[in-house]
Amino acid sequence: MKLTKAAPPIPRMRQEFDKLLDRFFEFPFSRFEVPLVETEWAPALDCSETDKEFVVRLEAPGVHKENLDVTLEQNVLTVSGKREFRKEHETEEYIWREREEGKFVRSLRLPKVVDPDKILATYQDGILTLRLPKAEPAVKSRVTIN
Repeated sequence: MKLTKAAPPIPRMRQEFDKLLDRFFEFPFSRFEVPLVETEWAPALDCSETDKEFVVRLEAPGVHKENLDVTLEQNVLTVSGKREFRKEHETEEYIWREREEGKFVRSLRLPKVVDPDKILATYQDGILTLRLPKAEPAVKSRVTIN
């Protein structure tokens, strides 16, 4: 299986948009409260392959383990979840906020069938690691015709 690293989604456009927002919220408007909305974001995902398994690693710092969901339907692996940040103090107001929060869904079509009963999932230091053992190939057998 050959993987090609995808380019980050439109970094130049993001920079231009950030500049536009910076100009808009400069003084005297800088004291207005900006409502926070729930967004969709896409955590980084890596997939590697060995002779016996696929290994998927998903960066999801700040996501509680209880807010992660992993499903496998046919050859499509789907990881979804939700990340939310809370203010440490109610009197605190954000001046600048870049950490993304909200729901996410990442899906990956695996090139070979995996054994769903042997999938191992671990979550440590904000990295979800999935080990998906490849299914044993069907044994070729000769059928005797009576």
